[in-house]
Amino acid sequence: MADNVPDLPIQRLRKTGLRPTRQRVALAELLFGRGDRHFTAEMVHAEALSHGVPVSLATVYNTLHQFVEAGLLREVAIESTKTYFDTKTSNHFHFFFEEDGELEDIAVENLKVENLPEPPEGWEVTRIDVLVRLAPKRPKNGAR
Repeated sequence: MADNVPDLPIQRLRKTGLRPTRQRVALAELLFGRGDRHFTAEMVHAEALSHGVPVSLATVYNTLHQFVEAGLLREVAIESTKTYFDTKTSNHFHFFFEEDGELEDIAVENLKVENLPEPPEGWEVTRIDVLVRLAPKRPKNGAR
């Protein structure tokens, strides 16, 4: 690849103003080398360890939040105790499969958000998050 390609982890970090430390570069290579994906800090921690990257869970959390602040990741809050991160930072929405805890992108052209209330004076809408929770269908006859 050419040296000016911003998708290279070191260049991507520098472009956003983050110093390319050894651990940031290693985590960036894991996160951004396989296309758009969704993950938790725990998933990244396990993946890092399995690839021989010696990093603590606290460092993973801190790095992911730094990547969010720099615009490299998008944070998707499922519940107050469950946060996913998304490498696709453009405006889009998600299905959440409650049974297995997986996130899947919803095609934006399939969703229309209308009739939003006006924000209070002095405020503006910066983003709309839509999370559609899914569970397996239950039989209609009441059987379990």
